Amino acid sequence: MTAVISILIILICILLVLAVLIQNPKGGGLASGFTSGAQVMGVRRTADFLEKATWGLAVALLVLSIFSASLSSGSRVGGEGGTSTTKDRAADFNNQAPAAQPQPQQPAAPAPQPK
Repeated sequence: MTAVISILIILICILLVLAVLIQNPKGGGLASGFTSGAQVMGVRRTADFLEKATWGLAVALLVLSIFSASLSSGSRVGGEGGTSTTKDRAADFNNQAPAAQPQPQQPAAPAPQPK
């Protein structure tokens, strides 16, 4: 479920970037190419559509981000409960028995003394 939401967030981000880049800050952009009066969508309608699409994508990104954050935190309230990979690994590390340290091996026979 989290992967699907992440993919949707990435897709919305890409569409939001495109919608913002198409717009011109002074009301031109894609709408400036539609100067003919015979166009089905006029200049004003194109600008309105792009503005509504930008706001819709921004709201969708906000909602999906909050939903994704609530899924990832689980039932955690005040930092308690839920699951945390880091906390689980730390607990596993603390619960492990100390590793047996290898004892230095004694030589079978003492080394000959130099003469």
